[in-house]
Amino acid sequence: MIPAPFEYVRAGSVDEAIAALGSRDDAKLLAGGHSLLPAMRLRVARPSTLIDIGRLTDLSYVRDDGDTIAIGALTRHHDVAGSEALQTGCPVVAHAASQIGDPQVRHMGTIGGSVAHGDPAGDMPSVLLALDASFVAKGPGGERTIEAGAFFTSLFETALAADEVLTEIKVPKTAAGWSFMKFNRRMQDWAMVGVTAIRMNGGVNVGLTNMGFTPLRAAGVEEAVAGGADPTTAARRADEGTAPPSDAFASAEYRRELVKVLTKRALEEAMA
Repeated sequence: MIPAPFEYVRAGSVDEAIAALGSRDDAKLLAGGHSLLPAMRLRVARPSTLIDIGRLTDLSYVRDDGDTIAIGALTRHHDVAGSEALQTGCPVVAHAASQIGDPQVRHMGTIGGSVAHGDPAGDMPSVLLALDASFVAKGPGGERTIEAGAFFTSLFETALAADEVLTEIKVPKTAAGWSFMKFNRRMQDWAMVGVTAIRMNGGVNVGLTNMGFTPLRAAGVEEAVAGGADPTTAARRADEGTAPPSDAFASAEYRRELVKVLTKRALEEAMA
């Protein structure tokens, strides 16, 4: 399909993008476009204005910040996957980025665009949620930091204000046991279900993909592991508090069973 009519603005800086967002109704930021443009073609999204920030090179970087690694919001998935700092300090992020879509998507899509889109079927949001990452947003009033647990608010909605730009993502350094698993029909398809398990702070953090209106933490699984449960027993609680969708690819019931299987495997790999 053809998108609805829209105006196009190219921002030369983050401040220009913020000003444009504040002066136009129903404006959307365009980074790599691999999340927004398909929705526009289906007319699920109908922004009146696209503000192109894809050429802001100062938001494309991976930087070692001591106990954390800072990732610029416009860093391409390919560059996230190839970052030595992430491969050494937080390998689950580099690995997850290498599994997104296909080479074309990874060379064009950005980590910030994926996160700000708020798609519960996206790979990176649940990984960052499991990591307890933090997100730096800049608006007319300056910068603020949003913790991952408060960032994803509803289906395709985040805590970003209408006139804010996501500028940076901060992840903790953790090279301990981890696992990233997803089940899809083809490599480039969205995950029917995905599970991220990361050993952190004496326990295991577990993030779920495509099991609700937002990326989710498997609190029941984390509680079971903290209480000494083995992976098989803990994984039985993987669907607690979830609301998986039913669609042309899988029913909600199928996803509830699949997430238990993937969680068991992810826990075994992360705890090995």
